[in-house]
Amino acid sequence: MRRMRWIGRLLGALVCAASPSIAGAQQKPDWAAFDKYVAKAAHDWQVPGMAIAIVKDDSLVFAKGYGVIELGKPGAVDEHTRFAIGSTTKAMTSAALAMLVDEGKLRWDERVIDILPELQLYDSYATHELTVRDLLTHRTGLPDTDLLWIIPQNALSMEEMIHRLRYVKPESSFRSNWDYQNVVYAIGGLIVEKVSGMPWQRFVETRLWQPIGMHESLPLVSELAGQANVAVPHALVNDTVRRVPVRSTDAIAPAGSVWSSVFDMSKWMRFVLDSGRVGTQQLIKPSTFAELLTPQIRAPMEEYPALELARPHFFSYALGWFVQDYDGETVWMHTGSIDGMCALIGLEPGKKLGVYVLENLDHAELRHALMYEVFDMYARSAKHPPRDWSADLKALFAAQRQSRLSRRQTATSTAQSVPATLPLDRYAGSYTDSTYGTVTVTMSNGALRAKYGNFDIGELTHATFDRFRSVARDSLEGETVLTFVPDGDGHVRAVQIFGTSFPRDNAGSGQ
Repeated sequence: MRRMRWIGRLLGALVCAASPSIAGAQQKPDWAAFDKYVAKAAHDWQVPGMAIAIVKDDSLVFAKGYGVIELGKPGAVDEHTRFAIGSTTKAMTSAALAMLVDEGKLRWDERVIDILPELQLYDSYATHELTVRDLLTHRTGLPDTDLLWIIPQNALSMEEMIHRLRYVKPESSFRSNWDYQNVVYAIGGLIVEKVSGMPWQRFVETRLWQPIGMHESLPLVSELAGQANVAVPHALVNDTVRRVPVRSTDAIAPAGSVWSSVFDMSKWMRFVLDSGRVGTQQLIKPSTFAELLTPQIRAPMEEYPALELARPHFFSYALGWFVQDYDGETVWMHTGSIDGMCALIGLEPGKKLGVYVLENLDHAELRHALMYEVFDMYARSAKHPPRDWSADLKALFAAQRQSRLSRRQTATSTAQSVPATLPLDRYAGSYTDSTYGTVTVTMSNGALRAKYGNFDIGELTHATFDRFRSVARDSLEGETVLTFVPDGDGHVRAVQIFGTSFPRDNAGSGQ
């Protein structure tokens, strides 16, 4: 009897392997079980509220919200609750540009300087050769420049940010490496306006969302005021989930300012899976659409720790999309992360399968677990046993977090009790970077205080050596650390803060 059962299972596996249609017929997800799985996973990851939508073969097959809009309040999340979709906005910007390519108003390899002559980069060759394609693939060689907009008190206009890019030294040679760049990507939206005569946000609304039927989406954070059913951002602060302020991304809107619901984004997924078509209306020509999803540059596997478990053979970036493989299928995906909110879109075009996740907890990586869980639901067989992605990924992140804490504790214990190398008044002064402006350090009543532009960092306390810190008023930011760099002659030549070195204004003058 045991042998007969074994033979039966073997024959069944052979039949499924030989006949995809039969295998497909057997792969009917248990939605009740999946519903319970998501609810438990959200609880395990301490996510206050989240929503998920799944599309298959041009149909919305699952859409549901979990948890609450804001901790401590009764409002429940549903499939129509709006969240920040973050950088999954980027694909909408590239789609808008694709429509202009179709109209003959733009070319992917058109030089940006021919459209925006005011744009200059530190590298003159990059200035003259930078193309629209380069903007959308993060291969300019420029490092992260989010400091130009991310602090509200110091946020600059797009025109001023473009002007300051000329002072940013590249961290890799032009087109040689993938370096994520929100400000550069946002220039794509400025090109939409320049070429079409219509502001980026209005173009996206009228040319994309209206035909697709997306009526719950907002292009700018400033348009949230007075809207109902809007999720509140939260973050894990000192192991406690707390509400945090909404971070405006309007300064770089084309790179990540959209707020939407999983219900609306399910329509977006169906549009993408149908190669830029809505019903019988082709919004983007097939050849142009294919260019959007064609890998352009290798992306680093370290970008997403979940890839350690997914083990893709390749991981690349196209025009606003990551492209990878998983279990023999091509995957188009992207995440979105902004203070207290995160999003993920994952598509398997070969199966016309898509999943979209929105959460109101900062970097809640349950999103990756749910993407792979959905992919597995449509692929499970004797050869592909079930896996608890939520549990496995949570364990991976817990181990990484513990490793970071251990290294930090070791570094702290090694450096503790080491006094400052200079008298406190020697640290006072102005420190200016051509790109990012001025950090001012003053001394009053025996204590140092710092200010960055219009942002009051606050009073500084000594940590170790020439390192000082101030607890930021924004709980999500944690402590702000300033590391002063002595000149070897009893004075200070620079201060390092926010990942940037600000030279002292009078460095070398003996002041």
